[in-house]
Amino acid sequence: MSARYVVRTADQADYRDPGALAPDSSGFTRWCAVGFDDGAAHTDFGMSRLEPGGVVPTHVHSVEESFHLVEGEVLLVTPEATVHLVAGDYGVIPLGVPHSWHAVGDVPAVWSDIYSPPPRAHHGYDTFRVPDIAPGTPVAVDPRDPRTRSFGAITTEQMNPGKQSQELLAQSASMRTALLVYSGISLKMMVDSDLGSVLHTMFMVQYEPDGVAGPHDHPLEEAYLILDGEVDATFDGYEVRMKPGDIAWAGVGCVHSFRAVGEPVRWLETQSPQMPARHAYRFARDWTYLSDKLGSE
Repeated sequence: MSARYVVRTADQADYRDPGALAPDSSGFTRWCAVGFDDGAAHTDFGMSRLEPGGVVPTHVHSVEESFHLVEGEVLLVTPEATVHLVAGDYGVIPLGVPHSWHAVGDVPAVWSDIYSPPPRAHHGYDTFRVPDIAPGTPVAVDPRDPRTRSFGAITTEQMNPGKQSQELLAQSASMRTALLVYSGISLKMMVDSDLGSVLHTMFMVQYEPDGVAGPHDHPLEEAYLILDGEVDATFDGYEVRMKPGDIAWAGVGCVHSFRAVGEPVRWLETQSPQMPARHAYRFARDWTYLSDKLGSE
């Protein structure tokens, strides 16, 4: 594949039985919006759906997984705890950790998820069925409870620079991560090394009506799920207006930019692998400046 980007609209969502990725499951489907077949080397990003009464029995992956619950409720069972997840909750499932998913209530649970690196079809999707772990007494996500130290919760208030407080900050991914605000853009880290991730990160981004990020690229892959509002995006010159439910992916070296269109816009974003300590952003304007300066000398 020659293109270094993928754009999928919400009406292209194609939920299917994921087969070996969720062995012996019932009532579970997944939309793989971007993965190996799209040229991704570090990102398998999509949407999962568990119907009422559904279950994904205990299994392990030889890849790292994280998620953000968008709708409904679900139980996630691990050796440490049975966690009752609700919309806005997120977490990381480290490589090799046994886990299972169990439906709660009478409405489907829907969550976005990333596997890093992408599970390989010719290796059984790097997934292994293991003996079941019986669900225990459910506990809610609590940043101060060590049983849920791999999980967090995010709200719209946490994306509002004018409503920050120590109580809100204590609910962030690492209990220390503040809201980063610059040039009409707010960013809130969710899944990172503090939460236990090694191979990727997940965070929330919000642009104010005048928010702009000029053309730039990275030495890593990014995926985006639009949650609220609309944004004009470019990927290697391809222009698109993204709306809620749309998903995009930018590969290494893909020059991309974003501009809000007169209203706030919020999206979930992932980066894989994790950002390097330096030179994570290469803005086109900086190197255009140098080129112009050299040409005038």
